[in-house]
Amino acid sequence: MMSKTRRWPKALSRIVLIVITAFTAFPFLWLFVLSFKTDTEILNSPFSLPECISFSNYERALHTLPLIKMFGNTLFVAVFALAISLVCTFMLSYAITRLQFKSKRLQNGLYLLFVAGLTIPPYIVIFPTYRMIVSMGLLGNRASLILPLTATTMALGVLLMVGFLRDFPKEIEEAAIIDGCNIYQMCTRVVLPVIKPVLATVIIFNVLYFWNEYPISSVLVNDPKMMTISLGASMFRGRYSMDYSGMIAATVIIIIPQLLCYLLFQKHIVEGMTAWAVKG
Repeated sequence: MMSKTRRWPKALSRIVLIVITAFTAFPFLWLFVLSFKTDTEILNSPFSLPECISFSNYERALHTLPLIKMFGNTLFVAVFALAISLVCTFMLSYAITRLQFKSKRLQNGLYLLFVAGLTIPPYIVIFPTYRMIVSMGLLGNRASLILPLTATTMALGVLLMVGFLRDFPKEIEEAAIIDGCNIYQMCTRVVLPVIKPVLATVIIFNVLYFWNEYPISSVLVNDPKMMTISLGASMFRGRYSMDYSGMIAATVIIIIPQLLCYLLFQKHIVEGMTAWAVKG
C-alpha cells in the first residue's frame, strides 16, 4: 500500500514534465513543419502537414542571407560586448559584496539598482539609447551595438555573481592576502576559479542574448554591412508583401545553432544556476 502511495508523486511529476516538454517543443516542431510549406499552404492551412517535402525554402533562404557576413558581425559584437560586460559585472559584484558601505540600505539599494534592469523591457529604452548614440556620434559604428548590449546584459550577471559571492568565504581571501597576493592576484587566482560555473552560465546566456537580440539592432543598424544574424529574417519582408516561407526557413537556420549550444552546454548552465541557488 505504501509503495503504491509513493508511486503517485513520481507518476504525477512525470506527467507534468511530459506536458511541459510538449508545450515547449510544439512551437519548434510546428515552425520546422511550416518551413517546408509554400506561402499559400502557410496562410490557408497552417496546422496541416506539407503537401510535399521540398528544400526550396531553405535554398532561397541560404541564397538571400549573407550568412558569413552576418555571422562575422554577430561574433565581433558578441566578443567585445561579452568581454566588457564580464569585466564590469565582476568588478561591480565584487565591490557590492566586499566594500564597506556606510549603511546596509545603500549597499542593497545599489544592488537593486542594477538588478532592476531585468524588469525593464528593451523597447522602453530604445529611443533614449538611440538619442545617446546619435549625440555621441557612434551611429553607423559597431560601438553603437556593443555599448547598449553590454549595458543590457550586466543585470543578469550582477544577480548571479552577487548571489554567489555573498556566501563566498572571506577567510580564503584573507589567507591569500596574508600569503602576499595583491587584489588582482586574489581575484584571478582565488576568486575567479571558484566562480567558474556561474561565469560559464553568464557567458552562455549573454552569447545567446547577443545572437537573438533584435529590437536594439533593428534601430541602431543602418548599414547592411553591419547586419547581425538576428536581422536576417527581416530581409524577407518587402514593402507590400512578405515571403513567409523564406522567413520561416531562415528562422529555423538561425535557431539551430542556439539549440546546439543548449545541448552542448546544458551541464554548465545547470551547474551555474544551481551554484547561485545554493549560495544565494
